[in-house]
Amino acid sequence: MMKSLLAANRSEKDSFRIPHSVQQSIPIRRIYTDGIWQVGQKYSKTWLFSDINYAASSLDDRRSIFRSYGAVLNSLPTDATAKITIINRRLNPVDFQRTMLMPECSDGLDYYRGEYNQIILDKAAESNNLVQEKYITLSIGLRKIEQTRAYFRRVDTNLSASFGRLDSGAYAISCSDRLRLLHDFFRPGEEASFRFDLSANIKRGIDFRDLICPDGLQFRAGYFEMGGKFGRVLFMRDYASFISDEMIKDLSDFSRNLLLTFFRFPPKKLCVRCKAESSAWKRTLHAGSKGRTGRTISQRRFPMTWSKCAPNRKTCWKI
Repeated sequence: MMKSLLAANRSEKDSFRIPHSVQQSIPIRRIYTDGIWQVGQKYSKTWLFSDINYAASSLDDRRSIFRSYGAVLNSLPTDATAKITIINRRLNPVDFQRTMLMPECSDGLDYYRGEYNQIILDKAAESNNLVQEKYITLSIGLRKIEQTRAYFRRVDTNLSASFGRLDSGAYAISCSDRLRLLHDFFRPGEEASFRFDLSANIKRGIDFRDLICPDGLQFRAGYFEMGGKFGRVLFMRDYASFISDEMIKDLSDFSRNLLLTFFRFPPKKLCVRCKAESSAWKRTLHAGSKGRTGRTISQRRFPMTWSKCAPNRKTCWKI
């Protein structure tokens, strides 16, 4: 696993520049109105997918859901980096009141509306006023923006169909919603203060990173300080020999602001030419071991900088 992570990090490695401000420490280079971002040397787009009632399902239904979920993961593009993120964040009181609570109508039924609203508020208080959301983010290499938009349109159609078979749904989120997620993470307790208007910010010359960055960011040994808050990053180095289907639920059931991310890196590219020559070399040795005359083998040197498996000039055997 560590070799795969190191190879993925090398493929995504960007030229490092020492940040001179908190804004420069955020690696977002460019944003578009349709939710596409340029992060480093990649374009990315995020989808929100809804939860399903897995815990209350029967054993057969759980197995069916698990197989369908595996089919969703296998349907993801092989040339893109996928990140599944579970976010625990505090409720925005303004959005919560607008979307979840029932307003009074003065029609004699406000008593029942008040009782319903109180039940919702009690449930929110039990979870420490936190809401859990699940996202999937795909990142691809830099290309023309028109090609990138066409690529993500195809992916959007495939994700909608795949999650639809899972009795769920995947919806692409806008640029403002993506910035809100970062704002709520960098500025906990200030969820209601987020305002973003792209056209107005362009006219005023305001950098979008000014709206989401924390007041300060310092990294210490074993933890980091962010705007008067303390945080820590935990990395799962390896999986256990037995994994319960409730592992993710146990990891994400914390009454704190939390980001839990699972990475799926593209498969490593193999040198087909080297594999073919290696197979031919083995066949020749096998033929010679039985007393038959093998084909002539000569040593030949040639550059192989076109492949990741041989970045430098190496000695290869050519039949």
